Amino acid sequence: MSTAILTGLPVPGSQLGPELRSLGFDVRSAQRPEDLPGLLAEVPPGERVALVDPSFVGHTHALRLALTDPRFPAAAVTGALAVQAEARPALTRALADLAGSAGPAAAGAPVAVNAPAAAVLTDRVCAALADGGTAVHRPDLGSLVATVPAGPEAAFAARKAVDAVDDEAVRLRTAVKSRDGFFTTFFISPYSRYIARWCARRGLTPNQVTTASLLTALIAAGCAATGTRGGFVAAGVLLLLSFVLDCTDGQLARYSLQYSTLGAWLDATFDRAKEYAYYAGLALGAARGGDDVWALALGAMVLQTCRHVVDFSFNEANHDATGNTSPTAALSGKLDSVGWTVWVRRMIVLPIGERWAMIAVLTALTTPRTVFYVLLIGCAFAASYTTAGRVLRSLTRRATRTDRAARALAELADSGPLAEFFAKVAPIRKGAFTAPVVALLGAAAVVAAALTQDLDGWSVTLAAAIYAAFSGAAVGRPLKGPLDWLVPPFFRAAEYCTVLILAARSEVDGALPAAFGLVAAVAYHHYDTVYRIKGGSGAPPRWLVRLGGGHEGRTLVVAVLAATLADRGTDFTLALTALAAALALLVVVESIRFWVSSGAPAVHDEGEPA
Repeated sequence: MSTAILTGLPVPGSQLGPELRSLGFDVRSAQRPEDLPGLLAEVPPGERVALVDPSFVGHTHALRLALTDPRFPAAAVTGALAVQAEARPALTRALADLAGSAGPAAAGAPVAVNAPAAAVLTDRVCAALADGGTAVHRPDLGSLVATVPAGPEAAFAARKAVDAVDDEAVRLRTAVKSRDGFFTTFFISPYSRYIARWCARRGLTPNQVTTASLLTALIAAGCAATGTRGGFVAAGVLLLLSFVLDCTDGQLARYSLQYSTLGAWLDATFDRAKEYAYYAGLALGAARGGDDVWALALGAMVLQTCRHVVDFSFNEANHDATGNTSPTAALSGKLDSVGWTVWVRRMIVLPIGERWAMIAVLTALTTPRTVFYVLLIGCAFAASYTTAGRVLRSLTRRATRTDRAARALAELADSGPLAEFFAKVAPIRKGAFTAPVVALLGAAAVVAAALTQDLDGWSVTLAAAIYAAFSGAAVGRPLKGPLDWLVPPFFRAAEYCTVLILAARSEVDGALPAAFGLVAAVAYHHYDTVYRIKGGSGAPPRWLVRLGGGHEGRTLVVAVLAATLADRGTDFTLALTALAAALALLVVVESIRFWVSSGAPAVHDEGEPA
């Protein structure tokens, strides 16, 4: 239970008390100015506490945004302030500072109805918190009202403004992400927000809806694995239903402000698990019909994961870059101001809504091979379009990248012991484009060798060793060049493609499904790294990266396995399976431990401004 303390006697006829109780607060009142510190001290240290002016007039949702959002240590609107447990000492100090500077009466006395806005206690406490170094989040209220009126006329006008805006309609609208794809915006969100409200009113949590979405997608994958037309049709329908639930969980989180670290992790990882499990289901279903499409399924997973790492790397490299003067970025901004171009550009990058809708329809109407062909072509075009635009932006902008950006790129690189060794013993002179060129050369060497060299020799292994040396050289200096954000994508492409090519060329029964599992385990580790960085927690611990071998170590191991076991039948498959299982166990256990116990900040997309 959270506690809300009214900073003065309740105003007769006010519904503020019932509104605060509906938000889960135990409401208390400061009868006298000197009661405030004592009432604050009575609230258990681990609980949220709010200070609310008794003359507050505004929407309930404005109070909800300021007082119940778990992501911020302190948040406020005019007339209301809430602090989490970590900001409680700062609140106590702020009240003491106010009492010391203006006297107890000024610091704690109730504010009269005709008091000027500057005299509102919560606003003065917010200023004191900021002066003490505590950031106070102020939500974007948009059309919502939150005020402490100065006089009867102002109070009447405020209440009239409150009545003019439908609080619930605003709450539903803000539950939807501010920027989404065409399919999601026009075919899912118009009704999924009402499903979110239905869930909220029945006490369901976003994590429960997220889990339901995962289970639905897994059932869809199982239907696809039957290899029958009825199974394919059911799989397509269930995949769309899973996506509706996937949209609903985020909208439920925004509707009810039920943000959590665990929820952010589940939402981030389950999306990939759902899509890649569905690919596996399609491959199994095709195999039942005599068509082997495991290489296509693995290729789709590789391409999609590489697309994502391009997104993550570019965004991290430019997260806090200064001096953006790119004409390409200016052109993009102009296009974003023209309605039809916005939707065309969002559709051609094939976001998750469009992608899943395409997969679902094609599954129901065609064959798994057709699904993968269209998916690969569409994703390849989208990847080329987005990557080319970002390269042009990077080449034409004058920006200074920070140490934070360089550190994030180094963490995304996932360099293991071999790369660390070569970074120390074989440093290279750093030029503007040295790092991506060296990384690309190493990646090209190992992929080309996997494509062209005999697997029963050691040529691929030698190329993998050269790749390890080049990858170490690429990260030997801070990654602050204009195209250094391409280094992690080059590493992902090299590792994943090498595994795919060697498994496919071995022609060993079961090698491609085993390779699919191996890439899935490694991709999970890379997605986990991304969301730790986005949450401000940094990369996984170095012991985990070293024990996992790093991208260059794993590539070398797979090359050695291919050289020694590819001509021994299922031994190669068993080795890949064992490697996949070991890596999956290692990274998933550590990931679960971190996200469940660390208290890392949640990462969620915001809804529309109110």
